[in-house]
Amino acid sequence: MSGKEGSGGFRKRKHDNFPHGQRREEKENVNPPSALMKSFKSFQLELDTRHDKYERLVKLSRDITIESKRTIFLLHRFTSAPSGEEILSESEVKLDAVRQKIKQVAQELIGEDMYQFHRAISPGLQEYVEAVSFQYFIKTRSLISVEEINKQLIFTAEDREETTNMTSNCHDKEPRRWSLKVTPVDYLLGVADLTGELMRLCISSVGNGDIDTPFELSQFLRQIYDGFTFIGNTGPYEVSKKLYTLKQSLAKVENACYTLKVRGSEIPKHMLADVFSTKTELIDQEEGLP
Repeated sequence: MSGKEGSGGFRKRKHDNFPHGQRREEKENVNPPSALMKSFKSFQLELDTRHDKYERLVKLSRDITIESKRTIFLLHRFTSAPSGEEILSESEVKLDAVRQKIKQVAQELIGEDMYQFHRAISPGLQEYVEAVSFQYFIKTRSLISVEEINKQLIFTAEDREETTNMTSNCHDKEPRRWSLKVTPVDYLLGVADLTGELMRLCISSVGNGDIDTPFELSQFLRQIYDGFTFIGNTGPYEVSKKLYTLKQSLAKVENACYTLKVRGSEIPKHMLADVFSTKTELIDQEEGLP
């Protein structure tokens, strides 16, 4: 055993030669109010504030997603409800509540770069785009533009509600007008998700005896698919991932139209929805979808 090793067989470290009390005194002699410590304290405060804001935005995005999904579920009752206008008016009330949540997001982002917090709010904005575009299609049989969506997300002081968890340094410089712009990527992803809801609307419409809506939806989805194919792999990765799902929704609607055109007179209307559901399951099995 060498002289550098103790009785336990471990190599002694250099600082073991100093008494423990001396090392403790050296730590206590560090000057807390030094410029370096003040800088790190300010960095800590800034990072904690930013992290708290990010968590608040995640919670708001979650609420926006939940309320938007409820609006979509409500709109699916449009084809079977006795009064479609009541469904549309009720959905407008729900969307107004969603916009109040989005206004809180806009207030949180005052003086901030939205793209630093984009990952926190993107899922909620995509779900909102899906809900508002679904309502717009039921009303007008057309696709809402991103400019029209952004016009609805401009808020003034007149409709301001009391909000919590606002940082104190924003109150003095708070403007009397708030806005939040939906990014082109969030718009495209929301429209891609819309195609799945339109496919479900097609099946439910046939089940209620409406054989004209599937052909309208087929033309509409074909136009959306053609638009997405122009983007192709040149756009963001998330958009190219949605293209496959969009193609599946289009195939299911076109298959429904084919069945109506070829065998519509042979199958009773009350059985058409069951036939389409069976064909949809077969398509999913062939494509390997769960």
